[in-house]
Amino acid sequence: MSENMSPEIAAWIAQRGLGELAESMGIKIISISGDAGVATMPAEGNRQPLGIVHGGAYVVLAETLGSMCATLAAGENRHAVGIEINASHTKSCTQGLITATCKAVNLGRNLATHEIAVEDESGNRLSTVRITNFLRDNR
Repeated sequence: MSENMSPEIAAWIAQRGLGELAESMGIKIISISGDAGVATMPAEGNRQPLGIVHGGAYVVLAETLGSMCATLAAGENRHAVGIEINASHTKSCTQGLITATCKAVNLGRNLATHEIAVEDESGNRLSTVRITNFLRDNR
């Protein structure tokens, strides 16, 4: 967690966790709110047989961040569930730290859409991901 993250958000992430898949991939949340966030993931350990980062790893990074942003946007006693995601991969990466930057496109009462730019350490765009989450009341 980032030292710039509020204690409340850090506690929420610590209590909630990132999920087994995201944790096994080395995903880290750097900053997060309902309308924006930043997360990282190492290339190492997330590569396919050709030695490049698997496109699905970009999607997992983006969906983890986008869904967490949407859950925060949903508000207290609510949560987000993904209903649509798409990704356009534009460049490959073989090593280093990958950064995802999430920005809200639309935050409504029942739907939240975020766009996530996935970049390498040099700032090259690797993938552009858009996720739409349905915002639900907790049961």
